[in-house]
Amino acid sequence: MSTKTAIITGISGQDGAYLTKLLCTKAYKLIGLVRGNGASDLKGLDYLNIRSEVIIEECDLLDISQVIKLLYQYRPNEIYNLAAQSSVSLSFKQPIGTFQFNTISVYNLLEAIKLVDIHIKFYQASSSEMYGKVNKLPITENSILHPVSPYAISKAAAHWTCIHYRESYNMFVCCGILFNHESYLRNSTFFMKKIIRESIKISRGEIDRMEVGNIDIRRDFGYAPAYVEGMYLMMQSPIPSDYILCSGESVKLRSIIEYIFQKLNIDKSYYSVSKELYRPADIENIYGDPTRAKESLGWNYSLNYEQLLDKLLAEELQNT
Repeated sequence: MSTKTAIITGISGQDGAYLTKLLCTKAYKLIGLVRGNGASDLKGLDYLNIRSEVIIEECDLLDISQVIKLLYQYRPNEIYNLAAQSSVSLSFKQPIGTFQFNTISVYNLLEAIKLVDIHIKFYQASSSEMYGKVNKLPITENSILHPVSPYAISKAAAHWTCIHYRESYNMFVCCGILFNHESYLRNSTFFMKKIIRESIKISRGEIDRMEVGNIDIRRDFGYAPAYVEGMYLMMQSPIPSDYILCSGESVKLRSIIEYIFQKLNIDKSYYSVSKELYRPADIENIYGDPTRAKESLGWNYSLNYEQLLDKLLAEELQNT
């Protein structure tokens, strides 16, 4: 059987690195797309010792001619689109840029597939943020979308674009609707990574305290390496569809801080809440139902948030 070829956009991110590692075990030929000088920021691939397994190509996803050229050059079987402006907080400061990149890049990839080879399978990284102000929990694939941030709005637009191409042109397009998923490779601007890193610094006397925003909201957290397995399973399914990947439970952000502080023997007085760090709009509670992914794809996930935190803290301590 011939080797499959996959293109991964956003390969410099957490998900890109872990997906690359997984596909390496499946003997894929891999092409990773980066923006501009992104080839110099591949720490995740280096950390997992797989950088040599990937062909790195620079590509501006807002330029469809560049996308078409790469598809003709490599003739991929699958494309995993993980590229996005993915910071919710930053999207409030840069709403136009966030919407432009997160939507036009998807249109360009789908149009390029339609022009070059309509049989190329496409995975879109959708987001739980699309659901926003939900009226019923847990969230399922059929829940109503009510996004409350520019990032969520852009992801919802891209999500419906994917559905449109799947239904209108009979293309293999699937969307993974992932809830928060963490790992050692997570960018330090994200909540859980920030909490763990700064807590370790407090425990070592490197900083005096930690400031946080609204920590009375609740989120559904999971482990990134397990979630990329769900992405792969979606692309191997005979029928393209959309699936939620989540833990199925939510935890208050305050509980995460206090659990890490307890593990590191830090008094609660070392963190404080700053109203300046609040977002203009936020979701009070959100968690999903992963039943469909587990039953239809055979995806297996069972970590609770304490097991996840233990795993993340241990790896952070090992590397700092």
